[in-house]
Amino acid sequence: MIGCVQIVTTGDRPGFSSAELSGEWPLFVLKDPVSNQYREAVQRYFPQYDVLVVDGDDVLANAVAVALRWDGSVAGLPEGGYDGAIVRSVREHESGVEPDTLCVLAATVHGDRAGQGLAGVVLTALRERAVSHGLHRVVVPVRPMLKASYPLTSMADFATWTREDGLHLDPWIRTHQRLGATIVGPAERSMVVTGTAAEWQKWTGMRFPQSGEYVVPGGLDLVRFQDGQGVYEETNLWMRHL
Repeated sequence: MIGCVQIVTTGDRPGFSSAELSGEWPLFVLKDPVSNQYREAVQRYFPQYDVLVVDGDDVLANAVAVALRWDGSVAGLPEGGYDGAIVRSVREHESGVEPDTLCVLAATVHGDRAGQGLAGVVLTALRERAVSHGLHRVVVPVRPMLKASYPLTSMADFATWTREDGLHLDPWIRTHQRLGATIVGPAERSMVVTGTAAEWQKWTGMRFPQSGEYVVPGGLDLVRFQDGQGVYEETNLWMRHL
């Protein structure tokens, strides 16, 4: 308990849901087919790692994670970042593989509570829960907030952008750094979203009249259109906490 704010998990309190925080993400991110396909399995297998910060009946922030096995090497990280971690965790769980690593999939703070330190609170709570469950490594395919302003810049270059104090320019990366996390490297094709021009228009409010590459609001990378189909391949940034 922090003041009147409480930290719970959906495993402890099944009545709580972080669904109301979905509006904090670009709409097209919610159309990731891998995430949607495996959502029920993730919720069923890993409810103890769905951590929420609540005030009464209001969900102020949450962090969602899965458990998987990782050898600690860069090459051994899930291929495909966010999507790859989801698929690996579910398949390993169903195969009886003993996990040793927590992979944080996402952390979200309600817009009205941004800047109050809740992201650090929920991430710290999740790390502590991981250790208590015998998971001694923690990795995150981070989606940097500032990267959407630089969709033409590679994630490898963006990862090197630091301030005078040595911390990263991006506030979300800095949040992880202040918790002790270090940058590992880009997570290529971390999320892949495909849709028709009409679907992308609905998701972004833009029109896509010809084939080519487009900058879309909230996109970390370009959307590539060919014959009326738009493909978005997002690169995230692997960071390691433990």
